Amino acid sequence: MSVRGLCLLGLALAGCHSPGLYGHARAYSPLSDEEAALKGVKEYDPVMAQRTPDEWKGKSVTLFGVVKTRHPGPGGNADLKLSVRALEPRNLCDTSDEDTCRVTVSDREHAVVHALARLSGDDDIGPKSVGAGSLVRIVGTLSDSVDPNDGAQVVRVTYVRHWPRDFYVLTTDREHMRR
Repeated sequence: MSVRGLCLLGLALAGCHSPGLYGHARAYSPLSDEEAALKGVKEYDPVMAQRTPDEWKGKSVTLFGVVKTRHPGPGGNADLKLSVRALEPRNLCDTSDEDTCRVTVSDREHAVVHALARLSGDDDIGPKSVGAGSLVRIVGTLSDSVDPNDGAQVVRVTYVRHWPRDFYVLTTDREHMRR
């Protein structure tokens, strides 16, 4: 490749913006492995799942949830008690620069579920690990069982994406952020 070609390639790459791991973009941007995990999956609807449980049990679902608690679960999984939230179509941003945009979910809880997830790496241990206040997007299967302590539905997770506390925002942050 010529020097001119390399320069043009460098300029083209410099003009591109990648939302990165934490989705710093004006609109939600799934990761490539997330898109693969979402094939054939249904958005979790807590009202319909409760109204017609036989139609939902064993189905693959996806949802966003703010972690309320994290405890050791069966089989080396983490038991995440989640406050289910709706994803906003547009992310909130501090400025017009996309790097200031954060994944945005509703401030209103739609349901509570327990997610049994195998966590690894930084999601499992460390300062940015999954814990109370984290946001997760999960893909998994609705279990036949419910949590014995609170009766919430249980999801066996096959895919998890995680945003540590302060790496996402709620719709209530509209007061000091922009669309």
